[in-house]
Amino acid sequence: MKTAMEKKLDKEILNLLKQSIHPDMAVPLKEDLTYSDFLSNKMLIVSAIRAGIPYSLFDLIRTYTPFSENDWAEILNISTKTLHRYKMSSTPFKSTQSEKIIEMSEVTKVGMDVFEDIDQLKRWLDTPNFALGSLKPIELLKDSYGKELVIGELTRINYGVLG
Repeated sequence: MKTAMEKKLDKEILNLLKQSIHPDMAVPLKEDLTYSDFLSNKMLIVSAIRAGIPYSLFDLIRTYTPFSENDWAEILNISTKTLHRYKMSSTPFKSTQSEKIIEMSEVTKVGMDVFEDIDQLKRWLDTPNFALGSLKPIELLKDSYGKELVIGELTRINYGVLG
């Protein structure tokens, strides 16, 4: 059973993709596309990143993830003031910021598959991890390589391989 938040995410991502998919891209867009489907389709992700994530979608993603406004500002490498400006304008996020938004969505999806609870995921992200060089996983999310390390560790936890 889908939550109201998941239904909103499904609708918002479908609207974005309807507007952003280039006609020459050989990517079929199903009317019943879900947020989860989107996160598992790299071509759709590329299309969304190139179009730029609108604040309305970011706001839903922000609510769905375990990250605070300050976390988001740091992850996106912008000030909270700039984050507020995006909210007030109709300008979508730049492609580098859009990519980070999608990456944090992926981290959240994998983390929720592992912990099934947003508060447990948040605690894990904020706790130093021996397998990650004794850093807090959240500290590694500022770049793509760190994100891959965090997702790799979450995947190992999910399969019971502790390192």
